[in-house]
Amino acid sequence: MSSLEPKATDRRRRGRGRRPRTEVRDAVLNAAAEILLREGMPAFTIERVAAEAGVSKTTIYKWWPSKGALAFDGYFHATESELEFPDTGDIAADLRTQLRAFVHLITATPAGRVISELIGHAQTDPDLAVALHTRYTGPRRRLAVDAIRRAQERGQIRTEVDPETLDAQLWGACYHRLLVAGLPITEAFAEKLLDNLLSGIQAPTSPATTRAAPRPDRSSKSRRRRR
Repeated sequence: MSSLEPKATDRRRRGRGRRPRTEVRDAVLNAAAEILLREGMPAFTIERVAAEAGVSKTTIYKWWPSKGALAFDGYFHATESELEFPDTGDIAADLRTQLRAFVHLITATPAGRVISELIGHAQTDPDLAVALHTRYTGPRRRLAVDAIRRAQERGQIRTEVDPETLDAQLWGACYHRLLVAGLPITEAFAEKLLDNLLSGIQAPTSPATTRAAPRPDRSSKSRRRRR
């Protein structure tokens, strides 16, 4: 079973009784995630989610203002645990773990196709655009920026490095490949990307890592003296 498969839920109505609010919401999110990951945005409708979750469309619209906003929450419900940001105290290892998890999610699961579709729909769905920013890109950027700042406090990254810019360099390069360049996002690409950035931002760990100043060339002076 894929780690992104929604949890099984009992979608049968309980007679005349009302299901608890949290159970109804979970049923809707599971149904949304299942349809989205299985068939993508073209097949995603409020009507289908309502039918599979065993709820009314009115119930769904009480919580989600648009199809896109519901689709995003379904996606986030299924992928949130896959993209948790580790904090081991080693920023290089943590960034590497996070990038590898992202590459796996994008290339080995339906989530890569789905997030591309969601970003595309967000250009014309203001509710989805807000959900992406407030629930996904914004919080994930804060996690990365906070981790980088802690690494600066530990002396692992130079203090003059701007955490916001570094975050944009890492994830911007990945999303550029995913959405614009038509190039593959591979683990090898992620490793090279991170290695290139780390070589420029890491604080020196010992005198041996600092580059020695070039020695002046005295050969011309000695030649002039011999003339």
